[in-house]
Amino acid sequence: MLKRFLSYYKPHKLIFTLDMLASLLVALVAIVYPIVTRTMLNDLIPNRNYRMIVVFGVGLLILYVVRMLLNYFIQYYGHVMGVRMQAQMRRDMFEHLEKLPYKFYDNNETGKIMSRMTNDLMDISELAHHGPENILISSVSVITSFIYLFIINKWLTLIIFICVPFLLMIAMLLRKRMRNAFMESRKSIAQINASLEGSISGIRVTKAFNNSKKEEEKFDEGNEAFVKSRKAAYKAMGQFHSSTSFITDVFNVVVLIAGGLFLYGGSITFGDYSAFIVSVSLFISPVMTLINFMEQYQNGVTGFSRFVEIMDAEPEKDAEGAVDIGVAEGHIELCDVSYSYDSEKEVLNHVSLNIEKGKTYALVGSSGGGKTTICHLIPHFYDLDSGKILIDGKDIATLTRESVRRNIGIVQQDIYLFNASIRDNILYGRLDATEEEIIEAAKRANIHDYIMTLENGYDTQIGERGVRLSGGQKQRLSIARVFLKNPPILILDEATSALDNTTEILIQQALDELCKGRTTIVVAHRLSTIKNADEIAVVLGGKIVEQGTHDELIAKGGEYAKLYELQFRANSMEY
Repeated sequence: MLKRFLSYYKPHKLIFTLDMLASLLVALVAIVYPIVTRTMLNDLIPNRNYRMIVVFGVGLLILYVVRMLLNYFIQYYGHVMGVRMQAQMRRDMFEHLEKLPYKFYDNNETGKIMSRMTNDLMDISELAHHGPENILISSVSVITSFIYLFIINKWLTLIIFICVPFLLMIAMLLRKRMRNAFMESRKSIAQINASLEGSISGIRVTKAFNNSKKEEEKFDEGNEAFVKSRKAAYKAMGQFHSSTSFITDVFNVVVLIAGGLFLYGGSITFGDYSAFIVSVSLFISPVMTLINFMEQYQNGVTGFSRFVEIMDAEPEKDAEGAVDIGVAEGHIELCDVSYSYDSEKEVLNHVSLNIEKGKTYALVGSSGGGKTTICHLIPHFYDLDSGKILIDGKDIATLTRESVRRNIGIVQQDIYLFNASIRDNILYGRLDATEEEIIEAAKRANIHDYIMTLENGYDTQIGERGVRLSGGQKQRLSIARVFLKNPPILILDEATSALDNTTEILIQQALDELCKGRTTIVVAHRLSTIKNADEIAVVLGGKIVEQGTHDELIAKGGEYAKLYELQFRANSMEY
């Protein structure tokens, strides 16, 4: 994991090198003050060398100006380096997320993923910047101050140094506890983000059902878990800091007593003793910095481990030697296909279908029967448990996913529109389309006339998930997107089931136009919309129980006839 972390420094070698050089100079400047103090007390002041006192003072001031500039460089450019590394990690994570299969998003909440991309990467950025600086500055300061202390009085230095192992021992004992506590804290933050994302996304449903109290209860549950985990983290942190602070206080007591005895016994001069006291703070401070750095280190390492966890998630991969199908004709076959989202429940059980080029094939049946799963398997969103799916006689497992999906257009009941302009949402169907092609697609989807009534026309912003549009307008916009894509295969997954009758007629006209000349798979809730399909399959319990035309299935008097009769009766009662 360390090697992967260090790899993000490679593009920033120059800034990193200069940052480390500046940090080294800052550490070396720090040791000058006790040297000057000792020289003044032992030589310049007793010998009344006022000229050199002024020279040493001015020289020290100049060094401090240089250190100020170096600290500015470290703070500014060091943070810039950290932000750039964070941006690269965020880019890598986003690119990897784009490649992950549907199954990953089935099992991971959006809010938790966003937490890893924001909070965790911020901690990694801070570690990337401050980590090397703290280690270098503190290490150099500890070594130089120790050498200088040893030069002043080796026995007093050794007495001080004896306390260091106790400090390190306590730090190591409490380190693991603090790391575990912060990991739990990270998980609780991710849970809050996930809950918040869900509540905000569903705010209209919450208001419609007057369930704001329920959402508050759900949020409070996550919030309490966060407080509990943070309390545990702060308890571990408090134990860590209080224990290490106590040891550093012991340092001062030891210096005071031992130094006083050495001064009383004449084995150290007053000037050396004063310089020693000043230099001890230079020794203790970087030791404390290194110890306190463990908190930042734990945050950064925890964040990076969660980053790596996503980066190690297996992306979608084409089979070795997979080929581009080119422009498909549209003949689809499902050959003995079985699939389950998990090992416990099989969704499709040995399903076989033959959908000829340019034909309309309808899938009907009760919810949960497997209709939508079939629609997800044809574009290769999931890998089959067994069996094969063929397009133009070619197994999709041997084709590149990109080429398969390029040939398929999907219109779903749950339309997703981006928080962008109408033009951008239609253009998503084919990014290199011209303005004329966009307008033509909108006209064919029966949405152009409405767009032209808007003040900003095609530049109108539609809000998050198209909130400023009606259900029918959103559906027609998604149809325009597919018109622009112009695929040979079309999947309509209950595209009109959530619409009123008047809007459904308008949408159905656009869909009829869209289906011309394409192989079309229709998942239908209202059976009246698929009466003219070339073939209808009834899917129940993951199996095809009936197949045929509308008239054939009605005459058969089986499951389809029962469904049709129930709907006909329900529709009659509405009137």
